[in-house]
Amino acid sequence: MDTRQDELRRDLDATLQARKELGKEYEDALVDSFMKRLDDRLDARVERSVAERMDDYEPRSQHRGHPRRSGSGKRSNTGLAVTSLVLGIPLTAIAGSPDSGGFAGLVVCWAGIVGVNLAAALGELRNRGNRGGRSPRSDWD
Repeated sequence: MDTRQDELRRDLDATLQARKELGKEYEDALVDSFMKRLDDRLDARVERSVAERMDDYEPRSQHRGHPRRSGSGKRSNTGLAVTSLVLGIPLTAIAGSPDSGGFAGLVVCWAGIVGVNLAAALGELRNRGNRGGRSPRSDWD
């Protein structure tokens, strides 16, 4: 990290030195140039960080090099749970009506909802086991 700060400091010093030599009429152009270089460095750093995190979250698939959606993480599990509950309300009304089976319809409906959520949870546990229980890295590690 010190080498990056040293490079940034050298760039800033060079920009300030160029301003002294060229005068105030080039100040805007020099500042814009320095800010563009700084912005490019920040973009590269963010892209590198995102790529590292994506590698941690989505293991590469064996098929054509495309990343595989593993459904891992709290977000996907929470999304499935919320979706199940939202869809469970109208399904309960439909399955519980006397024309659709009454109590037996409710049992079948909710057994299906629970089965889908259970399968997703077991799949997540299996995926974690394949990754060796490794948790995603953070910037603070």
